[in-house]
Amino acid sequence: MIQRREFVTLLGGAAAAWPLAARAQPSALPVIGFLNSASPGPYAPDVAAFRNGLSELGFAEGRNVAIEYRWAEGRYDRLPDMADDLVRRRVAVITAGGDRAALAAKAATTMIPVVFTIGIDPVGAGIVPSLSRPGGNLTGITILNSELTPKRLELLHELMPAVSTVALLINPRGPNDETAKDVQSAAESLRLRLHVLHASSAAGIDTAFATLSQIGAGAIAIDSDAFFNARTEQLAALALHHGIPAVYQFREFAAAGGLMSYGTDNLKEVYHLAALYVGRILRGEKPGDLPVQQSRKGELVINLKTAKALGLTVPRSLIARADEVIE
Repeated sequence: MIQRREFVTLLGGAAAAWPLAARAQPSALPVIGFLNSASPGPYAPDVAAFRNGLSELGFAEGRNVAIEYRWAEGRYDRLPDMADDLVRRRVAVITAGGDRAALAAKAATTMIPVVFTIGIDPVGAGIVPSLSRPGGNLTGITILNSELTPKRLELLHELMPAVSTVALLINPRGPNDETAKDVQSAAESLRLRLHVLHASSAAGIDTAFATLSQIGAGAIAIDSDAFFNARTEQLAALALHHGIPAVYQFREFAAAGGLMSYGTDNLKEVYHLAALYVGRILRGEKPGDLPVQQSRKGELVINLKTAKALGLTVPRSLIARADEVIE
């Protein structure tokens, strides 16, 4: 019987006899786990921006880094299993796109670095203890779009001061539990009656818009959510069909026929910044030493063609503040 020491000696001799080319084979590529709450189609430009950011630090997908994509397509219940799967695959770093994706990644691992892109306050949500020095294994970029939802209500009121009843559309499966409370407070300060409507499916969105006339809502604000992000065209078309002034987060909503959009619209830049953090972590930096970056600027886009179709006159003061006017 060969003893352990003899086996090691034999193995060492065999290794010495291996061809040099075989021993020079590169190790497996580091893997980035790309976990996202939404669907791949609408986020194609953002994924391209992510890859471009990696290339700036010398990382190219398929050449010296691999990317494992996991898309929840708005089904947030899938995210914990997807995050666990990436952890089992021992990816080098996880980038988590969306609030629920970040929470799922945080719950799945305390060891693998996580770079998030979210629209909520990461300290308030318990994702990191500090923005300047997050510590632990998480950092990322926040665009704080959920905090802008009350501002969207204010814009609707400024445009239509005579309207007394408005609606807020939220995804009940989303992470923004405080949004309705914040918007309710804003509505009370504006002396508006607020109705909160829920939708977590395409049919649910149809039903919510059909309910507007029944509750007497004169306008609707749509909460920021990954589920809604992939359905901006449906939302804009329904608003036009029902003749309801509506405001949402992304410019694509106004471009598709929605009345207004207000929010941080440059998601490509957000994903680019996330890629730079991922690259720095792959180079050896610790996520806890990288401060959470914030983007608070809201961009206002107004569709004057839609305003005319709805019989609205947009105040000059509002047009003057707009970053873009679609005519």
